[in-house]
Amino acid sequence: MPDIPLGRWVADLIDWLLATVPWLFDAVSAVMQVLVDGLTEVLATAPPVVWIAVFTLVALVVRGPGLALYTVLAFLLVVSLELWVETMQTLALVLVAAVIATAIGVPIGILAARNHAVSVVARPVLDSMQTTPVFVYLIPAVFFFGVGVVPGVVATILFAIPPGVRLTELGIRQVDREVVEAAHAFGARPGQILREVQLPLALPSIMAGVNQVIMLALSMVVTAGLLGAAGLGAVVVRAVTQLDVASGFEGGLAVVLLAIFLDRLTAGFGQPTALSRLLRARTRRSARPVGTEAPAPRSKEPVGA
Repeated sequence: MPDIPLGRWVADLIDWLLATVPWLFDAVSAVMQVLVDGLTEVLATAPPVVWIAVFTLVALVVRGPGLALYTVLAFLLVVSLELWVETMQTLALVLVAAVIATAIGVPIGILAARNHAVSVVARPVLDSMQTTPVFVYLIPAVFFFGVGVVPGVVATILFAIPPGVRLTELGIRQVDREVVEAAHAFGARPGQILREVQLPLALPSIMAGVNQVIMLALSMVVTAGLLGAAGLGAVVVRAVTQLDVASGFEGGLAVVLLAIFLDRLTAGFGQPTALSRLLRARTRRSARPVGTEAPAPRSKEPVGA
């Protein structure tokens, strides 16, 4: 049986792309670098107490006092470990990769939910993306973008896209058909049904997909550190190469603390916040009609009066 030179074909394709559209990869690299560097500068240059206060306020509004207390303690511990800058570098990388992966995955999921052919084509692609080993994503990233933070972001984006697509498609498909048919009956256009009916009802599933996108992006931190990306991944990689158990433990602990914060925070989106529940309760109390006192009981007349 003749050998199929599949690897040679892929290598030729990569060489052809690098020779034909080098400007495209340069543009992507420049945009990624600007986004990560800009967000890192915003997060890392301000005093830690400022961002701890902001993160705590967001956690309080989204999930309540429990997550707010955890946020304060976790980030104060990160500061005490002298890993604040590295943690903010990792947060910047994760946020950029997660936003781009979500911006790609959610529209594809919507299209797959509304078009059966797209769903059939996307399913095996997503299966292969989810079963491909993590380090395989590094090969095209290094070939196209070299070494540094950009290939780490690109590999993270590719690795994190599938759950966004799958859970968006699942959420829209699970919307009650009777609700959609009722919207049709009232004369709503397909775009209106998507915006005003399907997306709001599918929001919990979509936000679960966003949560998984962020978690997968954070799981690529150490892998991105192998490519030269700064942050906690670089701390862990350096600790492994130098057999520095203390530094490796501290870097890994910071990753875990950041992961728990992002997981609990994103899990709260798409659900009623603590503030909205409080406002709704106050609204219900204030909506009671004024002066509607219970009628006084009628006095019973004497028998035979």
